[in-house]
Amino acid sequence: MTDVVLKVEDLAVEFDTYGGTVQAVRGVSFEVERGRTLAIVGESGCGKSVTVQSLMGLIPAPPGRITRGSATLNDEEILGISAEADSRFRGSKVSMIFQDPMTSLNPTMTIGNQIAETLIVHRGKSHKEAYAIAIELLERTHIPEAAKRARQYPFEFSGGMLQRAMIAQSLACNPAVLIADEPTTALDVTIQAQILELMQELQRSEQMSIILITHDLAVVARMADKVAVMYAGQVVESGKVDEIFYRSSHPYTLGLRAAMPSNNDDQGKALEPIPGSPPDLFRPPIGCGYFARCPNAMKLCEANLPPSFSIDEHHQSRCWLQHEMAPDVDDLYQPHLARIEGAR
Repeated sequence: MTDVVLKVEDLAVEFDTYGGTVQAVRGVSFEVERGRTLAIVGESGCGKSVTVQSLMGLIPAPPGRITRGSATLNDEEILGISAEADSRFRGSKVSMIFQDPMTSLNPTMTIGNQIAETLIVHRGKSHKEAYAIAIELLERTHIPEAAKRARQYPFEFSGGMLQRAMIAQSLACNPAVLIADEPTTALDVTIQAQILELMQELQRSEQMSIILITHDLAVVARMADKVAVMYAGQVVESGKVDEIFYRSSHPYTLGLRAAMPSNNDDQGKALEPIPGSPPDLFRPPIGCGYFARCPNAMKLCEANLPPSFSIDEHHQSRCWLQHEMAPDVDDLYQPHLARIEGAR
């Protein structure tokens, strides 16, 4: 039996706009195990951030609303709870590292006071106790001269230092799940590596679960235990990280892999992007969302939403090519696979 900390089932989120209703998330399901990392990947606009923000109660209502679904943390429902209960849960049981630390921290408060505030609100600590713990957390995230840095304001920190401070704040209450939304996007390559190593180190010491939101497949390969590939508001493929990278079964996942830069000597080789654009989620397709861009699309795909087919125990794919009566999958995928193998 696996130790599932967070379980999300059939989550759907909509936004009312002047142009109509955007169906941003359409029936997303996944599980996160204790001490493990789930990476959610996909193009911009596929619903990655909206999915996790809805779990945190950060969807503004209106215009947003959760129309169906369930999310349980240690078997307790966290969707649809009262505002008071939501405030107690957010930050203490589930914490989030936002994409841009420059705009996520309060510029009028010192770093130490911002971390201490979390402990005062959620753990009932005195300011003196909370501030001492804040300094310890800054030391744990490898910020030098932590006591001095705790007295400084966000504008006095570099981008990498701010991200470390946000991690320290997120870990203040020992959350069961840490959500990291593009945590290394604004950082240079060297600092990215340091932040990812820090997250792994803290995960091992705290047995913390991580949901990693990213579009960087290299980060996924390094960090993740399991992967959920999202497209047009749906999870189109999910499985263990090796299954997603080496036994991809959905044409969209294969397209993402084929578009990755290669390490071979052919420096003049152009990347192969996925042609076309994602569907309009004001009027999402009634069939497969990837139909218009898929090189292996069949007539069946246009008007029939594919179910989630089980490839093996942990590997699922929402593609009609996995149906027992579908054409030979290996033959259809061969052009994709040839490009991927050539890029290795």
